[in-house]
Amino acid sequence: MEFALEIVKSDKFRQIYAVGAMGGHSPYDFRIAFYNDSPKAVVQEGKQLSVMERKVEAELILSPMAAKELADWLNNHMKEYERQFGEIKKPSGKKAEAGEPAPIQGYM
Repeated sequence: MEFALEIVKSDKFRQIYAVGAMGGHSPYDFRIAFYNDSPKAVVQEGKQLSVMERKVEAELILSPMAAKELADWLNNHMKEYERQFGEIKKPSGKKAEAGEPAPIQGYM
């Protein structure tokens, strides 16, 4: 027996653009939060400071099997992308020392 697949977008469907992701896992699931960074100036004790605001746009929670399938899907698409357009290179920059915040993606 053959089945057709009908893809329907939820009424709450939305697309987001993210400059990065962070997350982790437990024995039960994997969590990936997608974020955007925005520089802003903050005045504290009379001094102007540069602050990077990290806004979490969405979080994806996956079962271990779904996370593995996502990883395989991403790896396949990365290989195909690089075959067509060339290697994606990470920006070289100073790595954070112990106790320092990690460099902000897109604002190096």
